[in-house]
Amino acid sequence: MKSPHKSLIHLVFFLTNFRIIASRKWLLVFIAALVCGATNFFLQNKTYTDIPPQTGQYSSCSTGSNGNQDVFYVYVTDARIANMASERLCKDATIKRQYGEVKVIVGQSDYDTFRYVNYGVVDLALVKRNVVDAFGADQIYGFTPIASHPNYSAYFIALREKPWLNKEYLLGKRIGLLDYPSSRSGHILPKTVLQRLGLTNTNVDIVYYNSHQDLRRALLAGEVDIISSYWAEEDAKKLSRNYAVPLQESVSGMQWFLKMETKNTDLFCATQAVVHKLAVDHPRPYYKTIILEEGCDS
Repeated sequence: MKSPHKSLIHLVFFLTNFRIIASRKWLLVFIAALVCGATNFFLQNKTYTDIPPQTGQYSSCSTGSNGNQDVFYVYVTDARIANMASERLCKDATIKRQYGEVKVIVGQSDYDTFRYVNYGVVDLALVKRNVVDAFGADQIYGFTPIASHPNYSAYFIALREKPWLNKEYLLGKRIGLLDYPSSRSGHILPKTVLQRLGLTNTNVDIVYYNSHQDLRRALLAGEVDIISSYWAEEDAKKLSRNYAVPLQESVSGMQWFLKMETKNTDLFCATQAVVHKLAVDHPRPYYKTIILEEGCDS
């Protein structure tokens, strides 16, 4: 029979060794977790610093330039333009020589615009001048205008009566706005008018939508009483111009910007020619009107 003292000594020895082993085990687990966390942080940091997550909708095509891994990135906010642009850019001789693939990203929000333009991810973008100026993309990445669409007017548009820009009329109305804080016609101007009249979310019902097309659908479906948007010629088929009241007569139009980090004049002229074809072939009258910047013979 073992001595009680020896048994006690063995127990103390076992517990001490167990504590040491357990301490070492948890120390190793802690170090492993710390290393994994640090690695993940730096990888994410690199991802967000170099190229933000590419999670938006996009269309892509191959130029047929075998062995060329360079991708020509384009940013727009209209799916129809995206499809038209990818098809025409991939067929262009200059793009074929310089790139192996064309990827056209369809932005869904201001955050998308920030990610792709602010970080200089894209080579060609259809945005407003104030976006490029706000991000300093012209100074940092050499974003250069190659073509411009015209300025336009912003309106409050209703379905069966002319809206009035006073507090009594707008009180309690359901108003459809764009979920793009940088949009002047769909967000900034109507918000300014409502604020000036002393109207807020507590006394008007503001409903947000993702596009001007969604705003029109919502108005026709009776989801809202008024929308804030531009007036297009095709609107006359379903809406009355008599029921559109102007918020501002002149809002800056969309512009095409090309990233010119080098003096790649062949690319400048090639993309300008494609953009001009897009304007001619686009079904919407607004996009058909385009002014090309000087610098190309054709």
